[in-house]
Amino acid sequence: IHIHMYRSRDSRTSTSDMPNIKIFSGNSNPLLAQAIARRLGLELSKVKLTKFSNKETSVEIGESVRGEDVYIVQSGSGEVNDNLMELLIMISACKIASAVRVTAVIPCFPYARQDKKDRV
Repeated sequence: IHIHMYRSRDSRTSTSDMPNIKIFSGNSNPLLAQAIARRLGLELSKVKLTKFSNKETSVEIGESVRGEDVYIVQSGSGEVNDNLMELLIMISACKIASAVRVTAVIPCFPYARQDKKDRV
């Protein structure tokens, strides 16, 4: 997945040249998401991720994403199933809130090696 950087004439990233981009982080790797946002000259967007008493994931998008390009940074490492479900719920919440496009940034894609095992 590629994030295109928009450069100003003096070759430094300029937020005034950036399209309407929102970057959200799941719980799997907030430091990576913060580094990506900082590199792009943006702030991480607000999201509240909690668990109900029955262990279901709850997502509350903390700002408007209407008409925005949304990037969600969520790795497949650690608690793989929980992280994947959290990502899917975040994608759904952004689409319901009228984001123009939602892109998942998944640096470690879970279950990718299962199809490469020798089959007997």
